[in-house]
Amino acid sequence: MANVFPAEFAELEPFADWAIHGERARYAKRISSTMEELQAFYDVAFPLLEKGTSYLEKVSLDGIGDEDKHLLWAFCSLVTIAFPVEAWGQPRVPDSGPASIDAVVEPAV
Repeated sequence: MANVFPAEFAELEPFADWAIHGERARYAKRISSTMEELQAFYDVAFPLLEKGTSYLEKVSLDGIGDEDKHLLWAFCSLVTIAFPVEAWGQPRVPDSGPASIDAVVEPAV
């Protein structure tokens, strides 16, 4: 089976379902996940963030490969779940009811 992520980030393979294209889809996964699932992904991905940032800074977006694209999306997912894990202790924004903010423009990668 092919790797989802570059070999240097094999620790993320169990969390391949977090390589999600699009902010709405990432937010939907956050909302449908348990705190245990968010914490497990966070605990593996966060220590790799600095290494991943350095790696991705060297990747050209023109012709970006699937493994690199998945890595970028996984770190975007990390950003999406950071506040729930670090501050709120729940997937939703506290006291927000059904309110939401949708991005109308986002990167094409």
